[in-house]
This record gives sequence, C-alpha cells and structure tokens, in this order.
Amino acid sequence: MKITFLGTGTSQGIPVIGSIHPVCLSKDKRDKRLRVSILVEWEDKAFVVDCGPDFRYQMLRANINEINGILLTHEHADHTSGLDDIRPFSFQLGAVPIYAQKRVLDNLAIRFDYIFIDENKYPGAPSVRQNIVKNKPFYVENMEVTPVEVQHGKLAILGYKFRNVAYLTDVKSITAAEKEKLKNLDVLIINAIRFKPHHSHLNLEEALVLIKELCPKKTFLTHISHHLGFHAEIEKILPQNVFLAYDELVITI
Repeated sequence: MKITFLGTGTSQGIPVIGSIHPVCLSKDKRDKRLRVSILVEWEDKAFVVDCGPDFRYQMLRANINEINGILLTHEHADHTSGLDDIRPFSFQLGAVPIYAQKRVLDNLAIRFDYIFIDENKYPGAPSVRQNIVKNKPFYVENMEVTPVEVQHGKLAILGYKFRNVAYLTDVKSITAAEKEKLKNLDVLIINAIRFKPHHSHLNLEEALVLIKELCPKKTFLTHISHHLGFHAEIEKILPQNVFLAYDELVITI
C-alpha cells in the first residue's frame, strides 16, 4: 500500500494570502502546503481522502489520471469544495463513488445541487454515486476500511483506517472506545496545527500525548499551519519515529 500526501496544510494553506509571516515566505518546498488530502493506492486501486479547493492542482501535480472513489472526513470547505473538479474522472467512470456520513452527503447535495440531481442535469456536470458511511467497517473495492469517529470541536467527523494505517485529520478529542481501533498501528497520520491550543484541532503537545498513548510504529503529522514553524526546525524537536508530513511525500507500507 502506498500513501501520497497531496496536501498537508490547514484551511488557508501555506503560504497564506497576504501574509508576511516568515514561514509563509520560506523558500523550503516543505513549507508550501496545499489543503489537506491523501491518495491511498494498493494493487491497481486508488482512492482519495477529501476533495478540497486544491483538488485539481493536486491531481495534476501528482500525475493522477484515474481514481476509484473519494472518501470524505467531513463537510467543511477545505475538505470538500473541490468536488466540481472531479469532472474528468466522472467522464471516465460515470458516477464517481463518494463515501461519507449521511449528514455530509446531505450538505453537499445542497451546496452542489447540480451534481446530485438526476433530472434535467447539465451535460457537463459531474455525477457521483453516494455511499453512506456509518461507524462500522466497510469495503472499497477489496480493501476493508474502518471508520474512526473523532470530535472536531463539537462536530463528529470520521477518520479512516486502512489495514494497519490510520488517517485522522481535524481531531480535537477522541473517546476511549475509538482509541481501541488505533492501538499499535504501523502508521498513524494525525493533525497537529500549531503550538498554541486551538478550539477544534490538536496542537502539537496534545498530538504528542495521544501518539505516546497509542504507540504507533511511525507517526506523520499533517494539517499544519504556518504558526507551527519551519518544517526543518520542527523536525529536529520531534520524538523518535514522529515526522512532519509534507506535500508530495510518499510512504509505502
């Protein structure tokens, strides 16, 4: 299984428009972060997790010509607003399979009504095939996927576990029952937005406490803001086997 980090930034990305923060002015490629998303590949299958406003460029940059579907963690714009750009895949596949909670699908059906309607559909509009995800394992193609429910502030959202790799973004808290799904992973991918506390995201300290509790073999931090600091400097202070993810990083498990 191969995972490509398509984007590792927060809702504004890095650099932030108009910002003169030193990280936004960095020349280090690893400090340039699109909105958060990954590509998961195994055998001849390819699934994207989240479809934010950078989706089109992410597909072009990573030379992704085919996908089998999209898993959505939640409805926020930085995770879903690229949905119109699935058109080339829709022209190939017909309806693109999308997987999400019913609440998320209902939200998208309002925001992207022209995609979800069946009658009098504009010929150039993409089409989707909706798959409702509940908090129990399901299959995409031949891969079993285990949802992991976490709290993004007061909003219940989903992370996903593929075999022994878990992808969690926008986490602020997680129950003991859901943590049981995450014990002794080969790879944990989880958010760490900055040093200061945040109302709906783990900061670095909180993320490291959770990582220590879960004991994954390796952890990659994502959903990173410019306030966390320079990639090269933060990497030096992280515990062994904890790494900052960066755009275009590829890991093989």
